[in-house]
Amino acid sequence: MIRAYAVADVRDIEAVAMAGLAEGELMARAARGLAEVVLDRLTQRGGRRVVALVGGGNNGGDALYAAAALARAGVATAAVCTAYQSAHQGGREAALDAGVVELDPAGPQWREILGEADVVIDGITGIGGRPGLSAQAREWVAAIPASAYVVAVDLPSGVDPAGRLGSADCVFADETVTFGVPKPCHLLPASEPAVGRLTVVDIGLDVSGHEVAVERLTAQDLAALWPLPTAQSDKYSRGVVGVVAGSGAYPGAGVLCVVGALGAGPGMVRYRGPAAVAALVQVHAPEAVTATGRVQAWVLGSGVDPDDTDDEAQLRWISRALDSDLPCVVDAGALALLAPRRAPTLITPHAGELARLLTRLGSDEVSREDVVASPVEYAQRAADLLGAVVLLKGATTLVVSPSSAGRAIRSQSDAPPWLATAGAGDVLAGILGTLVAAGVDLVDAASMGALVHGLAAQAANPGGPVRALAVASQVPAVVADLLTV
Repeated sequence: MIRAYAVADVRDIEAVAMAGLAEGELMARAARGLAEVVLDRLTQRGGRRVVALVGGGNNGGDALYAAAALARAGVATAAVCTAYQSAHQGGREAALDAGVVELDPAGPQWREILGEADVVIDGITGIGGRPGLSAQAREWVAAIPASAYVVAVDLPSGVDPAGRLGSADCVFADETVTFGVPKPCHLLPASEPAVGRLTVVDIGLDVSGHEVAVERLTAQDLAALWPLPTAQSDKYSRGVVGVVAGSGAYPGAGVLCVVGALGAGPGMVRYRGPAAVAALVQVHAPEAVTATGRVQAWVLGSGVDPDDTDDEAQLRWISRALDSDLPCVVDAGALALLAPRRAPTLITPHAGELARLLTRLGSDEVSREDVVASPVEYAQRAADLLGAVVLLKGATTLVVSPSSAGRAIRSQSDAPPWLATAGAGDVLAGILGTLVAAGVDLVDAASMGALVHGLAAQAANPGGPVRALAVASQVPAVVADLLTV
């Protein structure tokens, strides 16, 4: 599992480490690791010039010491410092001694040299910075050539270190090299798009005794958590998933949800919906059962319009399920019928749906743009209002528990952008229903479902367009592969 720690805790952890080391040793470790990564990327690209953009503080020091190491290795290296008096003096002296060319930020030469860079080191701001860039930094960033590979030091300059607030006024790195442990900005949706590839350099930090702020499951975690049948299992003990999805207007949602659920390995799927949709479901999934009977968890709302009077029977089934004491995965149209409930509840909105839900439940109007700008804040608000686990869908999917649960935020970023297509969420809802019916903890179910869903999309057509039904068809093979990791 990938674990990120809050910035304040990272500072404490680093202070403890520094107290037991010679002065400057922790920074030296960070700078060596950074220099190794930059040299590797420069070599891979067949490049020859590195330019470091250097702010004040320790991040600037890391960048300067790394620049010194690169210059000693024979790399043509230059540095632009935000202000000589605020630059890390030890790092500046080491860089100058090693032959790093110091470029005057007030002069014309820096722009020409930066324009020739093959790799740019972004050391402008660090974890003590605020979201956004200064006017001078904005000018530097605008001058980075499109062909250059950008390596951010610890975090891309301008992003919110806590990962809570989004901003386009930042560096968008090709790779971020962080030290010791990831920070929340590396894993949360408001800031992760700017991070690029994440590389963690081990500098010997001891995180014991500190709470994790953000977690991300890996393939190895899924192998340990996935519910496996035994020789004593039967279709009821493995979990029966009830699905109320699809409608006259959106019949495919019922098919996609059922096929997604079946691919994740339930004991049985029971489908409730209009007769025409049920017939379509059975064409694609003859093993799905349309008779009433025992259910251990419900998946509700995919492809259902709560304002469509033609679907009154379906809306009644959703209401009855929500009034029951059974776990429910609540998606799409069912979100409009949801109120706080005592039974386990996992909701799966995208940003627009979460905005509408919060507007209905609260006194303030929330827009989709609000949610996109501060996804953790609004997901947490919904979790606390409903007492539910919130899976907020997006390029980086969030899984947020009620504050009272004391759980770390989860995030997953395993899917290609091609997965942003109609029907993909219906498949995910079905996968989640199978895991919840099998008795998996809701937070684990949400994280595991998002991981499998994303990898199934990768497998459906690597590097190109994917269809939601193709994603659903890949789920069994993806799960099988993950169980062997």
